[in-house]
Amino acid sequence: MEKEKTDTLLKKDLKSLNRADLTEFLSGLGLASYRSDQVFQWLYQKGVSSFEEMTNLSKDLRAKLEEIAEVKRLKVHSKQESKDGTIKFLFQLDDPNDYKVEAVMIPDFYPDGAANRLTVCVSSQVGCMFGCSFCATGKMGYFRSLTHGEIVDQVQIINELTEERFDKKITNIVYMGMGEPLHNYKAVVESARIISDPLGIDLSPRRITVSTVGLTKQIKQLADEETGVNLAISLHAANDEKRDEIMPINESLNLEKLEEAVKYYFMKTEQPLTYEYLLFDEFNDSPQDAHNLVQIARWVPSKVNIIMYNDVAGVALKRAREERLNKFMKTLTDQGVTATVRRSRGDDIDAGCGQLAIREGQEKGKSLVKA
Repeated sequence: MEKEKTDTLLKKDLKSLNRADLTEFLSGLGLASYRSDQVFQWLYQKGVSSFEEMTNLSKDLRAKLEEIAEVKRLKVHSKQESKDGTIKFLFQLDDPNDYKVEAVMIPDFYPDGAANRLTVCVSSQVGCMFGCSFCATGKMGYFRSLTHGEIVDQVQIINELTEERFDKKITNIVYMGMGEPLHNYKAVVESARIISDPLGIDLSPRRITVSTVGLTKQIKQLADEETGVNLAISLHAANDEKRDEIMPINESLNLEKLEEAVKYYFMKTEQPLTYEYLLFDEFNDSPQDAHNLVQIARWVPSKVNIIMYNDVAGVALKRAREERLNKFMKTLTDQGVTATVRRSRGDDIDAGCGQLAIREGQEKGKSLVKA
C-alpha cells in the first residue's frame, strides 16, 4: 500500500504542464511531436480522465503513460439550478484539504426559447486575499490558487452540459468567480490560451474576459503579453474614499495608479475595457457618484456595466432601489457613457460566488483585511 501511495505521488499530472512543457515531457519519452498534439487534444478538447480513453495512442504507450503520469480532473460535488436557467456548480478539487470552488453557467435565450449566449463564470482561486467587504469569497480569505488545468476543467465540464442540453458550446467565459484572477496571473493566462487553442475548446480570446480589482502591475503585464482577452475592472466606487471603505486593495493601489495602468493597457492593446460597478443603495449611487464615474469612464474608451447586487448574508450593503438605479443610469447616458445594467441571476440558488463553498466554522485564510 505504501509503495502505491509513493508511486502516485511521483506521477506527473499532465494538466499541470503547459503546452510547451507537455511537448518536452513526451519528447523525453522518445515520442514524435504530433503525439503531444494528440494528448493535448484528449486532455483539453475531449476532457478525458484516463489514458485508456486515448484510443489513437498505442496500447503500449497508454500503459507507459499510466506508469509515470496521471490525469486529474475536478468532480462535480453538487449543482443548483435556478428557475431562470442559471446553473451553479460546486466543484471538488483533487486536493487533500477537501477544497471546493464554484462556477456558474448563465444562459440567455432567444424569444423562441433557443439558447443564445451561454456564459460561464469561472473561479481562479480557493478564497480570495483581497477582502472586499461586499464579497462572500472575500470573507473566506485566501487558501490557494488553482492550476490552469483546474480552471479549464470548470469550462470543460460545463461545456459538456451545454452541448448535451442545448446542443451548443459555451459562447463566453468570464473570470469573475472565486478569487482575484490577476493574483493567479500565470495560471489564468495559460488557461485562457488553452481554452482558445484550436485543439482545446477553441473559443476566441475576444469571448474571454478577465476581471481584476485593480492589480496595476498585472494589468500592464496583460497588455505586454498581447493575450487578446478582454479586461474588466471591478471598480464599485468612483472615488478613493469610498473605494478604500469597501475594497482594501485601494489603500495601496488607488485610482490614480489604476488610471495610469488603464491608460498603459489601452496604449498597448487599443482594446476598450469594461468597468464593473455594483450599485449599492445610498452608498455609491448618488448623482455625485455618477458624475465621478463619468470621469473615470473617459480615461480610455470603455463601457460601464452596472451590476444589481446579489445580497450576501452578513453584509450591510444592499442592492440599490430601482428609482436610484434609473437616475444613476440617466446621468451616465446623458454624459455619453455607454452603460448597461446586468440584473442578478440565480437569486433563488445563492448565486453570489463563495456562498456554496464557505463551510460553517471553517478557518479563515490569508487576507488584506486585518483581523
